[in-house]
Amino acid sequence: MADEDVLIREAATVAVVRMGPSVVDHLIEAIGDDEWAIREQAASALGKLKDPRGVEPLVKALKDKDGAVRTAAVWALERIGDARAVPGLVEALTDGTVREDVARVLKKIGDARAVDALIDGLLGNNWMVRRHAAEALGKIGDARGIGPLIESLRDEDWLVRRNAAESLARLGAKQAIDPLLPLLEDENTMVQETVEGVLASLGWKQGDQ
Repeated sequence: MADEDVLIREAATVAVVRMGPSVVDHLIEAIGDDEWAIREQAASALGKLKDPRGVEPLVKALKDKDGAVRTAAVWALERIGDARAVPGLVEALTDGTVREDVARVLKKIGDARAVDALIDGLLGNNWMVRRHAAEALGKIGDARGIGPLIESLRDEDWLVRRNAAESLARLGAKQAIDPLLPLLEDENTMVQETVEGVLASLGWKQGDQ
């Protein structure tokens, strides 16, 4: 799988995956190979196989020196969807190469152990991470997210504002009603429409202003 031609490498990976679970042990060994291309394709193959035995070595691969390997490991852990990966993914949120993908995976897994790290991401400077974090905190449903989500209603990115509003609705955060009201006149019509629905779900009526 170390061929320099990407297409050949990927074809080799597909062939390995077709062999099924019997190759998992070999792939786990390959993820520690000296060649970055072999490590990358091994990580990718483990993700395609969705075998839980791959979780631990893939979490270790989140610290690989090569960014392509780390990216493949995040993708693979997303495919497997195992909550055992959460601590390693939380740590990888500080990795500038993969943090956007990591935030997306943490959103999909929806584990409360990620709440503090997602709050940090929500209040950080990467707009894509903020978007995923705003959505993830509502999905996880932990009340620790309410304050930061209310703060994010003033985010410069319209999708962060919309995701934060939706998450506050999921959390049933009636204390967010007053901070939500200015968004009824948001510059983005999708935010306006979302906030109308969110306020209704929180029990607010037009005459309550």
